[in-house]
Amino acid sequence: MKLRFLGKNSTPGDSPTLYASDQDSYVIQGWKVFGNDLLMQLDVPEGQTVIEVPTELFEHLTKDGLDTGEIKSFTAPIMIVTDQGTCVLQGPEMHDPDALSQMRMPDYETCIEVPKSSITALLEENSGPDHLGPA
Repeated sequence: MKLRFLGKNSTPGDSPTLYASDQDSYVIQGWKVFGNDLLMQLDVPEGQTVIEVPTELFEHLTKDGLDTGEIKSFTAPIMIVTDQGTCVLQGPEMHDPDALSQMRMPDYETCIEVPKSSITALLEENSGPDHLGPA
């Protein structure tokens, strides 16, 4: 899998990053979620993991040809929106060695791969009930 860097939201020691892949997906690198208060709200199947990223990370979607990166529909893969302005996402943990070799990832971060269609759906207004609440 080949990755194309779209952008990152960094502060010293933190580096959530967004990539587009050649597999019609996005790879999202974020902080591993260890907090029981967050994990207890989720049903995480085997093979999936949970990460946290700033909502502003999705602004980099415009570098992949999208008109906007503003999240308007907080549905899966976004599972929780926190009071700190971050999103908790759940998805398949990335294990592709070629993709991982293209990334610089600290031990306290991991990444998930999400179909582009799942992410672009987040950019559309959702007329259904909002089942996600602040953590």
